[in-house]
Amino acid sequence: MTDISFEGRVAVITGAGGGLGRQHALLLASRGAQVVVNDLGGALDGTGTSQGPAEEVAAEITELGGVAVPDANNIATPQGGEALIQTALDAFGRVDIVINNAGILRDKSFANMDPTLWDPVIQVHLSGAICVTRPAWAYMRDQGYGRVINTASGSGLFGNYGQANYGAAKMGLVGLSHVLAIEGARYGITSNVIAPAARSRLTGEILGPLAEAFDPELVMPLALYLVSADCDLTHEIFSVGGGHYARVFLGESPGWFAGQARPSVEDVRDHLGEIRAEDGYVVPASVTEELRVLTKLLT
Repeated sequence: MTDISFEGRVAVITGAGGGLGRQHALLLASRGAQVVVNDLGGALDGTGTSQGPAEEVAAEITELGGVAVPDANNIATPQGGEALIQTALDAFGRVDIVINNAGILRDKSFANMDPTLWDPVIQVHLSGAICVTRPAWAYMRDQGYGRVINTASGSGLFGNYGQANYGAAKMGLVGLSHVLAIEGARYGITSNVIAPAARSRLTGEILGPLAEAFDPELVMPLALYLVSADCDLTHEIFSVGGGHYARVFLGESPGWFAGQARPSVEDVRDHLGEIRAEDGYVVPASVTEELRVLTKLLT
């Protein structure tokens, strides 16, 4: 089989001034993609700005023989997202790939969390993905092709102490991505989620002595495949890190059906084992498919 190539494709990557975003940019460019390297250049908590990180990665790509332009727009605003996509259109005339990777941390236990910690995290992670993807969507629909990756986290999928803001934003990206997958199917647009465990500015302290094992390059084989023309997978979630690749999915168990009678609180208590049982689950591809299961029971 031939190698996967991105010749003629244009990739927009947020948070590409370091860590995972930088690896996305370098490896896509090495396989022929024209890359827009977006990074606000702020601190871990989102404060401050600098054009340096985006410019440095774009220059690195150019020195290696690739094609890239830097962009320092704030993707947490509609205006910034539109300006980023316009950068891609002005430089390369199209948009094929959007990787929503930008993120910040403002960790605190829920009892001590306030809007100054909550709002910016939601704005960068979740609203940022919307602000970037929405203007790109129109172009991808018109050309009948597009690839979107939304970067979630195990903190959103499974929870983590002190990250109510971050976890909520990351799980919000899962819901967004699933809707994009459904709405994009008729236009040749796929949308998938990766939940990476990789060494970066955000995760260095969390990973501790294991950090060296979580090279961000180990995330790339899956990420690059998901945004390639060879891949038609959509509506998926993948956990990836340290050389391990796994599907994560939302399943629904057969549960307990009360029939036509109105169940009591005690009935629910007495059938809790059936309600919680995990065997025989299904993985609905949409809320419509979920309702079909219930419809069969009611008819």
